[in-house]
Amino acid sequence: MADPPLERQLEQDWLERLARSQRNTQRVIEAAPVGICITDPGGRFEMVNPTYCEFYGYRPEELLGESFTVVVPAANRDYMDELHRRFISGDETRELRGEWEVQRKDGEARTILADAVRIHGDDGKPRKVTFVVDITARKQLERDLEAMNQRLTYLATHDELTGLLNRRAGLDRLSEEMHRSNRYGLDLCIALFDLDHFKQVNDQHGHAVGDDVLQQLSTLVSHQLRESDLVIRLGGEEFLAIMPNVDLGGAEQAMQRVRRALAASPLTQRQLSITLSAGVVGYHGQTATQLLEQADKALYRAKHAGRDRIETAATPS
Repeated sequence: MADPPLERQLEQDWLERLARSQRNTQRVIEAAPVGICITDPGGRFEMVNPTYCEFYGYRPEELLGESFTVVVPAANRDYMDELHRRFISGDETRELRGEWEVQRKDGEARTILADAVRIHGDDGKPRKVTFVVDITARKQLERDLEAMNQRLTYLATHDELTGLLNRRAGLDRLSEEMHRSNRYGLDLCIALFDLDHFKQVNDQHGHAVGDDVLQQLSTLVSHQLRESDLVIRLGGEEFLAIMPNVDLGGAEQAMQRVRRALAASPLTQRQLSITLSAGVVGYHGQTATQLLEQADKALYRAKHAGRDRIETAATPS
């Protein structure tokens, strides 16, 4: 059995090691590169480390004793308070890691990645310890990458000048509509059309004006056709309209409506009078190549018949 002086020395050594360990723990918390806070059962701050305060823009005395929802957007406070209450009173000792929108003292919105554990204090009551990492920059990068991917996807399928489907995407849609027509026995027509004497517009007024003409034409055609119709820019001033669920007569009427609207609508600030010609053909089991060739021949007849007109391809018997 150790004598009393030895017992006191051992006790003193243990207390010193404990105090040193506590000081080291406190230093670690204060130096931690992640935000750390402790909240009581009611959700009030009991401890906040410097990183936490710096991230949110508060001084420690502004947070201690306040509800943790002070750093939560007002619209989410009731929900977050309820989550805190459930965690404190539940059986799980660790909260599922989650991404949350939070708000700094100056009102700036940030995004955090938060982990939380439940501990018990000296009074035996539960506490919530939350570890916070700022991922605002990462989330913005993710949004930027998503926007870039969407832009690349858009550019892969759309004509950048007019916003219409480009040639590849348009021909893919034509194949889809032909398949749907075959499967369900639905009418399908296409129209190949282009602007009359468009080269003169570029030569006399410049390509910038020519681009304006193509943009305004695309808008006009889209407004004159149905929402279910597709308009594709094949290249230059050549366009393709895909018209599902309409017979040859209806498709011709639609393109006549487009032709008349264009003839009555001077384009660009220079008020240029532009006309178009079109070849319309109905689908009756042809291949896509055959269908486009028939429409092209009808367009050729329209050009040689004086332009500003619509020609239809003969319906196979």
